[in-house]
Amino acid sequence: MGAVRKVANYLGLGVVEPYSDDEYDDVEYEDDWMPASERAARRWQQAQDESEPARIVMVRPRKYDDALTVGQHFREGCAVVMDVAGMATAEATRMVDFAAGLAYGCDGRIERIADKIFLLAPAEIEVSVI
Repeated sequence: MGAVRKVANYLGLGVVEPYSDDEYDDVEYEDDWMPASERAARRWQQAQDESEPARIVMVRPRKYDDALTVGQHFREGCAVVMDVAGMATAEATRMVDFAAGLAYGCDGRIERIADKIFLLAPAEIEVSVI
Protein backbone atom coordinates (compact mmCIF):
# COMPACT_ATOMS: atom_id res chain seq x y z
CA MET A 1 0.00 0.00 0.00
CA GLY A 2 1.36 3.40 -0.97
CA ALA A 3 2.06 6.22 1.46
CA VAL A 4 -0.74 8.40 0.09
CA ARG A 5 -3.26 5.57 0.47
CA LYS A 6 -2.09 4.89 4.05
CA VAL A 7 -2.56 8.57 4.95
CA ALA A 8 -5.98 8.66 3.27
CA ASN A 9 -7.10 5.56 5.21
CA TYR A 10 -5.74 7.01 8.45
CA LEU A 11 -7.72 10.22 7.89
CA GLY A 12 -10.84 8.25 6.99
CA LEU A 13 -10.74 9.25 3.35
CA GLY A 14 -10.04 5.76 2.03
CA VAL A 15 -12.42 3.05 0.95
CA VAL A 16 -15.43 2.86 3.26
CA GLU A 17 -16.73 -0.59 4.09
CA PRO A 18 -20.49 -0.95 3.53
CA TYR A 19 -22.71 -1.03 6.61
CA SER A 20 -24.15 -4.40 7.54
CA ASP A 21 -26.93 -5.07 10.04
CA ASP A 22 -25.56 -8.58 10.52
CA GLU A 23 -22.87 -7.22 12.84
CA TYR A 24 -25.48 -5.94 15.29
CA ASP A 25 -27.95 -8.83 15.34
CA ASP A 26 -26.40 -10.26 18.51
CA VAL A 27 -27.00 -7.10 20.56
CA GLU A 28 -29.80 -7.48 23.11
CA TYR A 29 -31.64 -4.52 24.51
CA GLU A 30 -33.40 -4.38 27.85
CA ASP A 31 -37.16 -4.37 27.46
CA ASP A 32 -37.71 -2.37 30.63
CA TRP A 33 -35.74 0.66 29.44
CA MET A 34 -37.61 3.96 29.62
CA PRO A 35 -36.66 7.65 29.68
CA ALA A 36 -35.85 9.23 33.04
CA SER A 37 -38.88 11.51 32.78
CA GLU A 38 -41.18 8.50 32.46
CA ARG A 39 -39.55 6.78 35.45
CA ALA A 40 -39.99 9.95 37.50
CA ALA A 41 -43.64 10.27 36.47
CA ARG A 42 -44.31 6.68 37.54
CA ARG A 43 -42.61 7.27 40.88
CA TRP A 44 -44.67 10.42 41.48
CA GLN A 45 -47.85 8.64 40.46
CA GLN A 46 -47.10 5.81 42.90
CA ALA A 47 -46.61 8.34 45.68
CA GLN A 48 -50.02 9.85 44.93
CA ASP A 49 -51.71 6.45 44.67
CA GLU A 50 -50.61 5.60 48.20
CA SER A 51 -53.10 8.22 49.45
CA GLU A 52 -50.20 10.22 50.80
CA PRO A 53 -50.90 13.96 50.82
CA ALA A 54 -48.85 16.12 48.48
CA ARG A 55 -45.87 17.71 50.18
CA ILE A 56 -44.22 21.07 49.66
CA VAL A 57 -40.70 21.35 51.03
CA MET A 58 -39.04 24.69 51.85
CA VAL A 59 -35.26 24.65 51.37
CA ARG A 60 -32.88 27.49 52.26
CA PRO A 61 -29.53 26.38 50.87
CA ARG A 62 -26.44 28.06 52.28
CA LYS A 63 -23.91 26.61 49.84
CA TYR A 64 -23.99 24.80 46.52
CA ASP A 65 -23.45 21.44 48.23
CA ASP A 66 -27.06 21.69 49.46
CA ALA A 67 -28.19 21.01 45.87
CA LEU A 68 -28.33 17.32 46.77
CA THR A 69 -31.10 18.03 49.27
CA VAL A 70 -33.11 19.96 46.69
CA GLY A 71 -32.67 17.17 44.14
CA GLN A 72 -33.59 14.43 46.60
CA HIS A 73 -36.87 16.08 47.63
CA PHE A 74 -37.82 16.94 44.04
CA ARG A 75 -37.12 13.41 42.77
CA GLU A 76 -39.31 12.03 45.58
CA GLY A 77 -42.22 13.95 44.05
CA CYS A 78 -42.33 16.92 46.42
CA ALA A 79 -42.77 20.47 45.24
CA VAL A 80 -39.74 22.44 46.45
CA VAL A 81 -39.69 26.11 47.38
CA MET A 82 -36.05 27.17 47.20
CA ASP A 83 -34.92 30.42 48.87
CA VAL A 84 -31.40 31.35 47.71
CA ALA A 85 -31.34 34.75 49.44
CA GLY A 86 -28.76 33.55 51.96
CA MET A 87 -26.25 32.54 49.29
CA ALA A 88 -23.56 34.48 47.49
CA THR A 89 -24.70 35.62 44.04
CA ALA A 90 -22.38 33.27 42.14
CA GLU A 91 -23.45 30.23 44.15
CA ALA A 92 -27.12 31.24 43.96
CA THR A 93 -26.83 31.41 40.17
CA ARG A 94 -25.30 27.93 40.07
CA MET A 95 -28.05 26.62 42.36
CA VAL A 96 -30.80 28.05 40.16
CA ASP A 97 -29.11 26.59 37.06
CA PHE A 98 -28.96 23.21 38.78
CA ALA A 99 -32.62 23.44 39.77
CA ALA A 100 -33.64 24.41 36.23
CA GLY A 101 -31.79 21.39 34.83
CA LEU A 102 -33.32 19.13 37.46
CA ALA A 103 -36.83 20.35 36.67
CA TYR A 104 -36.29 20.04 32.92
CA GLY A 105 -34.80 16.56 33.23
CA CYS A 106 -37.73 15.29 35.30
CA ASP A 107 -40.43 16.98 33.15
CA GLY A 108 -41.22 19.46 35.91
CA ARG A 109 -40.87 23.21 35.86
CA ILE A 110 -39.23 26.00 37.80
CA GLU A 111 -40.85 29.35 38.42
CA ARG A 112 -39.64 32.45 40.19
CA ILE A 113 -42.22 33.34 42.82
CA ALA A 114 -40.37 36.21 44.54
CA ASP A 115 -36.94 37.82 44.59
CA LYS A 116 -34.46 34.92 44.99
CA ILE A 117 -37.27 32.44 45.74
CA PHE A 118 -38.11 29.71 43.24
CA LEU A 119 -40.71 26.96 43.02
CA LEU A 120 -39.76 23.58 41.54
CA ALA A 121 -42.98 21.81 40.64
CA PRO A 122 -43.25 18.20 39.46
CA ALA A 123 -45.10 17.55 36.21
CA GLU A 124 -48.42 16.58 37.80
CA ILE A 125 -48.70 19.68 40.01
CA GLU A 126 -50.60 22.56 38.45
CA VAL A 127 -49.47 26.06 39.36
CA SER A 128 -51.93 28.91 38.79
CA VAL A 129 -51.02 32.58 38.80
CA ILE A 130 -53.89 34.85 39.74
